[in-house]
Amino acid sequence: MIIRQEETKDYEMVYHVIKTAFASAERSDGNEQDLVNALRKSEAFIPELSLVAESNGEIIGHILFTKAKVGESIQLALAPLSVLPDYQRQGIGTALIKAGHKKAAELGYGYSIVLGSEKYYPKMGYLPAETYGITSPFDVPSENFMAYPLRKDIPNISGVIQYAKEFGID
Repeated sequence: MIIRQEETKDYEMVYHVIKTAFASAERSDGNEQDLVNALRKSEAFIPELSLVAESNGEIIGHILFTKAKVGESIQLALAPLSVLPDYQRQGIGTALIKAGHKKAAELGYGYSIVLGSEKYYPKMGYLPAETYGITSPFDVPSENFMAYPLRKDIPNISGVIQYAKEFGID
């Protein structure tokens, strides 16, 4: 398996991967693949942080980090993370997250923020976002709204996360 930056030629397959991965997800609005298409056209999109996992020439996973504002700083929102059902629970999601974290740190970002499973993301080092002074613009259990410091030298920040408008969150 290799992890690489997504290319334009991958868009159709990535759409399929996301739609298929979220079809059986515990929490899904069914529009994650359309959100990714919209985010690619937004100011929040960072091409280097749209990554795919490829095995034998087939895209089997995808992760996207986009710009999000917290206070006066620009941080990252991780959404979505998708792995084809036949490849889940094999470490592909973990590999995508680690590769994304590494690239994000190289690009100078401080935090990755995710709204996700309290069983999965803490294994990757995510803690409740409030630990770092980051709050949600909507009511969500703190165990599901998490953040991860991408670098050792990053100070705590304070503020409500402002997602890209494509997320549809005011």
